[in-house]
Amino acid sequence: MSKTISAGDLRIELKQSDESALFKWFIASFLMGKRIQADIAAEAYRVIVEKHSRDTARKLAGCSHRELVVMLGEAHYVRYDETTAERLRHLGKKLVDEYAGKIGNIQSASEDRKAFEKRLGEFEGVGPKTIEIFMRDAAAVLY
Repeated sequence: MSKTISAGDLRIELKQSDESALFKWFIASFLMGKRIQADIAAEAYRVIVEKHSRDTARKLAGCSHRELVVMLGEAHYVRYDETTAERLRHLGKKLVDEYAGKIGNIQSASEDRKAFEKRLGEFEGVGPKTIEIFMRDAAAVLY
């Protein structure tokens, strides 16, 4: 079984109302939520967010499918690269279109934690595992 990687392990300091950190942790959680080694998912996060500066929903949504596939390949995240690339683009676009690019707006639109988690699950490719990983660290600053 893969080791558990926290937001802190990725040098993401989650604080209340820190949209940048929440977005970064959401992307990392999304990548780690797939059946792939945690170290490879963490490297994919570093390549996409840190190396290529796709650190906002708008920047992520603006990537081409090919660009994201190349970034995932650079991190050796190749098992699901095609579908993951497409889902990352959709995630960024949905976050921008429906929530002005902010995780906090998902929270504001949700009556409680359960409703928030349900809204997260409405993003393509975000399932129970991704939500569990994200909330493990983010719940403390969101709820």
